[in-house]
Amino acid sequence: MSVTETARAAMPRSEGAAFLLSALAAIFWGTNFEATRIALLEVPPWTAASGRFIFAAATILLWLWVTQGSGLRALRRNAPAFMLLGVVGVAGFNAALFLGMRSSSPVTAALIMGTSPLTTNLLDALIGRRFPGVLALVGMAVSLLGVALTVGAFSGARFAAGDLLILIGSFAWALYTIGCRRWVKEASPLETSAWTMLFGALALLAAAFSFEAPVGAAAAASGTAWGATLWMALIGSVLAYLFWQVGIAVRGPGATSVLFNLVPVAALVTAALFGRMPDLSQMAGVAVAIFGVLLASGRLTPAPAHR
Repeated sequence: MSVTETARAAMPRSEGAAFLLSALAAIFWGTNFEATRIALLEVPPWTAASGRFIFAAATILLWLWVTQGSGLRALRRNAPAFMLLGVVGVAGFNAALFLGMRSSSPVTAALIMGTSPLTTNLLDALIGRRFPGVLALVGMAVSLLGVALTVGAFSGARFAAGDLLILIGSFAWALYTIGCRRWVKEASPLETSAWTMLFGALALLAAAFSFEAPVGAAAAASGTAWGATLWMALIGSVLAYLFWQVGIAVRGPGATSVLFNLVPVAALVTAALFGRMPDLSQMAGVAVAIFGVLLASGRLTPAPAHR
């Protein structure tokens, strides 16, 4: 049996195991926001972002080599697309996240990113010159209402500059998602993620050396900052991706994508575990935003009866 066949045979095939793993993936992504806050206490943003993805890219490239081979054929076919998607979807998204987290809160950041499936659908409709459905537009409005409630906009607070940066990052992630589907040819999801992650890591590293002193910052960082960075790289990036792919393979993308709503919930719970208790408006905002996502995705409308 080949290495690839062994890996496929080891994949959980039951719905319950796949559901659990994809739910864990969303939870892991939700913990990234608090880990980012902790890392930024000691490490500047470009250095923290590049450190995360250097570790993540090295690990996922090793996983690619073990399970599917080198992936060089896919790279030769898609090198320009991989480079562009890596710069936009990995470097751009994470630069916006790490820079934005200097003034945004983990819960707000996670909630803004939690609307990315809606952003992706709306952008895809515009690129394809299709008018978005009414439910999609209503759901987006409800989700933005939830975000506004979370940041306290109705009590006189304003969106922080970091919140707007993270919103820009969510658009970068939406473009990455659309681009992977439209521009990448004959490459597996693991190959696409590995190569775009590598190019994104290289772009972030170049920015770190241009704007900061990453070697000195990394040497001066404590074990806590290193632990937060490694958590984001190995748990919040590599494992989260692999578990999510199991869910898609076994349960399908539609059934799996709804679990993305656990991301802001996990961010809220993680913040509470670190002593940052959310207030009622934040919890209400998360609930309203999730309701908007479910509404837009059609999860709250009854399926047509079969005759």
